[in-house]
Amino acid sequence: MSDALHRDPAVVAHAEAVLAGLAEDSRALVYGSLLTDDGFLIAQVRAGGTDGGRFASMASAMQALSEAVVRELSIGDAEYVVIAAGEGHVIQRRVPGQTVVLAALFDTDETLGKALAATKISAQRMTALPRTGAQTGDGPASESAAGAPLLQHHDPTQNS
Repeated sequence: MSDALHRDPAVVAHAEAVLAGLAEDSRALVYGSLLTDDGFLIAQVRAGGTDGGRFASMASAMQALSEAVVRELSIGDAEYVVIAAGEGHVIQRRVPGQTVVLAALFDTDETLGKALAATKISAQRMTALPRTGAQTGDGPASESAAGAPLLQHHDPTQNS
């Protein structure tokens, strides 16, 4: 469960800022989103005609499947997923240690290497998420020793 990250105003604001930075860093970004493992959209940028909720659901399923394949083959941790198409490429990355995934569509003006680097930086920027501490009905947020709220950490070795 995502502990309702998509409803936490502090998390949503942070996600929007991270995606704005990605859009600023890469003019070839067509669409970008941050989503929870259970398929809820946290934030999006350059949505155009994209149905963010539907895309988040599909991207979540794809992330879970790719991580299951990696586990089944015992080849380490999944780093990213790439879908290459004639008019662009989709890159998905797990935010390290979190139940959050970054999914981004780049047009063909961006090299795959630059798109991978841009999404890696953005995923790293998402690692320290602020939490309001407000309960949303999905369970209590964890807290650090200093009392600062933390996210539930994702362990890719465990079945989701």
